Amino acid sequence: MSASGSSNGAAKRSGHGTPARARGSHAQGSAGATAAGAGSGASTASATGTPGTAAVPILMYHVIAPAPAGAPFPGLYVPPEEFEEQMRALKRAGWHAVTLDQLAAYWSKGAPLGAGRPIVLSFDNGYQSQYTRALPVLRSLGWVGVENMQLSGLPPSQGGLGEGQVRGLLAAGWELDTQGYSHADLDTLDPEQLRFQVATARQTLKRRYGVPVNWFCYPSGDYDAAVVEAVRSAGFEGSTTVVPGWAHPGDDRYRLHRLRVLGGTSAQQLLELIEATREDPAAPVTYTA
Repeated sequence: MSASGSSNGAAKRSGHGTPARARGSHAQGSAGATAAGAGSGASTASATGTPGTAAVPILMYHVIAPAPAGAPFPGLYVPPEEFEEQMRALKRAGWHAVTLDQLAAYWSKGAPLGAGRPIVLSFDNGYQSQYTRALPVLRSLGWVGVENMQLSGLPPSQGGLGEGQVRGLLAAGWELDTQGYSHADLDTLDPEQLRFQVATARQTLKRRYGVPVNWFCYPSGDYDAAVVEAVRSAGFEGSTTVVPGWAHPGDDRYRLHRLRVLGGTSAQQLLELIEATREDPAAPVTYTA
């Protein structure tokens, strides 16, 4: 979801009535017995070889700034002081931030995530405020984020991330993933256009920044079978949606839940939202906002 131009609903919630899944153990237990290292959150301990079973919430942020007058989707703007309050409340509640790559390694081979409750903090579209506002807060906590970069996003002069700022996020231990080339409605594209948005975007980011770019983020959350197959064929390990809930190890990795955090959400409300959605049903096979 782009705060600057998408016409899709900014706060749509899932109501598909999909049967509840069988659950593994929750993330509030030990998802790894050793403390996370500084910066990237990687543990110094070795993987156990036994796949992890904890479910993990993935939060979704956009602009870390007050909403300007007339903004089309004001809810996608989280004021900096509100964001910092949320992060510090998560810390007090025992959460700590990890990346999707770290989560996948935990789920597949028992790579430790560190002591406490792991959570993923994702940031969409490539807004400059994610570097200027979110990064300092997370750095002060020893936490990392996941940047879902949109290649043809806003230019730096209009509030988009510059290449040097993306490199600054990477140097701070953040993970770089993508929403595709131009935040297109993927489920409306022909196969060639779809490959460009998905596969070309990944290869471009990999060459430019020298990182894996293992995860895709569906623009506006829309996907169908053809979109999922394009993401899989491009070599992504999985993808994230806008369907509320926690990410569970038994989920389809190409339909992982996320929780959108809207402006005006207090720290306590965020903690309540996280706890209230842990048993939400699996994401649907097809989703259109």
